[in-house]
Amino acid sequence: MHHIAIAGNIGSGKTILTAKLAKHYNWLAHFDDTEDNPFLADFYNDMERWAFHLQIHFLNVRFKHAKKARESKTSIIQDRTIYEDAYIFASALHRSKLMSERDFVTYMELFDSMVENLSPPDLLIYLRADIPKLVEQIHKRARPFEDLLRLDY
Repeated sequence: MHHIAIAGNIGSGKTILTAKLAKHYNWLAHFDDTEDNPFLADFYNDMERWAFHLQIHFLNVRFKHAKKARESKTSIIQDRTIYEDAYIFASALHRSKLMSERDFVTYMELFDSMVENLSPPDLLIYLRADIPKLVEQIHKRARPFEDLLRLDY
């Protein structure tokens, strides 16, 4: 059993690569929760108001995925990891003052408690693209809530 994770910016192709590798190798795929996420559209509309809620939602989803990966008898490929949420997204939201100090400390304490019970992925594949390519890919997906996405984010 292997746990492979795909990391990268929004629009870098994580979902496509995850799907292709899962199909090719007959792995179980865990995808980023965008379509059924109850906070994502609200977050893009008002980042400061919804940053903590969104990050807690992602933390919970990714913890469940990582736990399933640890317990699985088949190989799993995961689109985005719990580590990116904490060390990249939540940290950036905090640095940019979109997440308060109190919320960030609470988030990180919860994250630390969760990862004590996890093993990191066996392999992490990082996808990289320049900003014009990322913007092109995001627009190509035509997700209505992403129309609110600010370029500086």
